[in-house]
Amino acid sequence: MSARHKVEVMTDQVTDAESGTPDIPGKPTSASRTTLSHIMTHNDTNLLGTVHGGVIMKLVDDAAGAVAGRHSGGPAVTASMDEMVFLEPVRVGDLVHVKAQVNWTGRTSMEVGVRVLAERWNESAPPTQVGSAYLVFAAVDADGKPRRVPPVIPETERDKRRYQEAQIRRTHRLARRRAIKELREKRAAEGYED
Repeated sequence: MSARHKVEVMTDQVTDAESGTPDIPGKPTSASRTTLSHIMTHNDTNLLGTVHGGVIMKLVDDAAGAVAGRHSGGPAVTASMDEMVFLEPVRVGDLVHVKAQVNWTGRTSMEVGVRVLAERWNESAPPTQVGSAYLVFAAVDADGKPRRVPPVIPETERDKRRYQEAQIRRTHRLARRRAIKELREKRAAEGYED
């Protein structure tokens, strides 16, 4: 099985021959991987004196958006954020590194995985992981309509694991959305107004 065929099978995409659109070459995971670093100041704190979770979430969205745009070759918008996990508090004076990469691609969407690391700005200790998140981005054209994205080509065993885990998350997202829609339709049919 060729590498190209493996990518098509793994992404569960309609093949280019079936869709009648020109072939989009895949891109390796490393092509769009990026790190955004930012030092935390007093302007970033919450009432408890640690860095506000919303500040970290914005950095996560910024890094993920850059990766999605790089991978797709143009604008991409945040469609959802899954599993934002805060593992440790971030403090003023921490140098925060937000590492992001495309884990999975569909026809017009991409899952971007993000790890958040922090280290003291003036110490040489290794960074500590303080958070993680998964975001789904949709590639859009100039009119805001969905556009195709290149398949991602996992390069390492870690990339392959992340790709497989992303497929599981996608399946769960779709099942959850379907179950909620069915519940709302059932309640509406029973006369309940939400």
